Amino acid sequence: MNLKSLVAKPFAQLIYNKTRKGMLLAVEHQEAIFRAQLKAGMHTRFGKDHRLAEVTDYAGYTQAVPIRDYELMKPYIEEIKLGKQNVLWKGSPIYFAKTSGTTSGVKYIPITRDSIPNHINSARNALFCYMAETGNYAFANGKMIFLSGSPVLERTGNIPTGRLSGIVNHHIPAYLRSNQLPSYETNCIEEWEAKLDKIVEETLHKDMTLISGIPPWMQMYFDRLIEKSGKKVGDLFPHFSVMVQGGVNFEPYKAKIYESIGRKVDSVELFPASEGFFAFQDSQSEPGMLLNTNSGIFYEFIPAGEIFNENPTRLSLKDVKLGENYALIINSNAGLWGYNLGDTVRFVSLAPYRLVVTGRIKHFISAFGEHVIGEEVEQAMLQACLVHQAKVTEFTVAPMIQQGAGKSYHEWLVEFETPPADMEQFRLTLNNLMREKNVYYDDLMQGNILLPLQLSIVERNGFINYMKSIGKLGGQNKVPRLSNNREIADALKPYVQAQA
Repeated sequence: MNLKSLVAKPFAQLIYNKTRKGMLLAVEHQEAIFRAQLKAGMHTRFGKDHRLAEVTDYAGYTQAVPIRDYELMKPYIEEIKLGKQNVLWKGSPIYFAKTSGTTSGVKYIPITRDSIPNHINSARNALFCYMAETGNYAFANGKMIFLSGSPVLERTGNIPTGRLSGIVNHHIPAYLRSNQLPSYETNCIEEWEAKLDKIVEETLHKDMTLISGIPPWMQMYFDRLIEKSGKKVGDLFPHFSVMVQGGVNFEPYKAKIYESIGRKVDSVELFPASEGFFAFQDSQSEPGMLLNTNSGIFYEFIPAGEIFNENPTRLSLKDVKLGENYALIINSNAGLWGYNLGDTVRFVSLAPYRLVVTGRIKHFISAFGEHVIGEEVEQAMLQACLVHQAKVTEFTVAPMIQQGAGKSYHEWLVEFETPPADMEQFRLTLNNLMREKNVYYDDLMQGNILLPLQLSIVERNGFINYMKSIGKLGGQNKVPRLSNNREIADALKPYVQAQA
């Protein structure tokens, strides 16, 4: 056993045992974090505005602090950018994580001295739990690649600012630096395709054992490796054994990724965002990701159907139920209070608290009252592909609203890796699956208000070319599964080669 894997073994077991113990204390940890945040927050500008010093319990907190998105949090962020102290949290943030929003333009998410361990330690804990459970320590001896944004930081006022993945890059432990690829210089390349070519060049002949990134861009990396070498990724890297992924639902990409590798490798799923690191896959044998309940974040949950209500039901962790779809609300030691993250989750276990991400609040279709969500379209697509032995590279769905009853429909824009033998039967199967999954969609079909869904076949690399055209190719950018308008669907039209 190599020195690094030898050293990793006892530390992995320590983290694994601590994680298992923490599972049993999740509610207690949440209550302790809530108390600590009230104590710290009452002295800030936000705390004084919301009279946090007078709050004594969670019910009082929900009355004092309304739910906010970034747009409503922005006035406080602007004060921080101007150099003011003790605005949302004590002192000033040590970083701003810069991310693009759909309605707010560029968002500046604070990361504080108290919150940075949440971002750094959670991914580490996920890997140590994997090691301890599986006994696979050997990958620590090989090369590891993290497909991420540039580590080059600019300054906003006096605060270092950059993409979260670039910020985290500065905190990779020294003992992993010699294992890390690509090189710092390559990681600093902004243009994704040029960066990808350089990554391929640097990794092609290395002993890669771990590869990490969001699935669509990992697939793009694999495609380039295969094109360059003529080999499957698993043959090119015989010791490649761990894939770390997150950011989007892995299921729609899984079949193609494993085909590109040529064999199955273990996968560790993460649930990170600029606002915090919320959950990670702690077990290869249990479904879902373990909620990060003792890492500086107090969670709230709102039934997804109530998120746009003036006074939605707000639940703390102890009151959540299995199988319910919740909007995730966070209160963090980065100074985010009652913050609507925009993601929806569903618990698959309450002992311990494990969940899956079901979609984005803003990514839905309800043009006719159907409220179709991401989880439904992804499951329908997976099942249709299984029935018809098809493989999909990427897809998105949007409403097509036509004048007159029975003329409107949902348009599915799909890029196939392997198209079905009978596209019309595939379309009908997909539509029937959607009717089974969404009662409102089925009612609209029965009432002749909606036509069956229509397929628009996107040409090969059409989604990549679309993302390139809007300057969002690579990094942590992804195509929304669902839109309630035609903006993305219309922009994809130049890449559509056929209708079905």
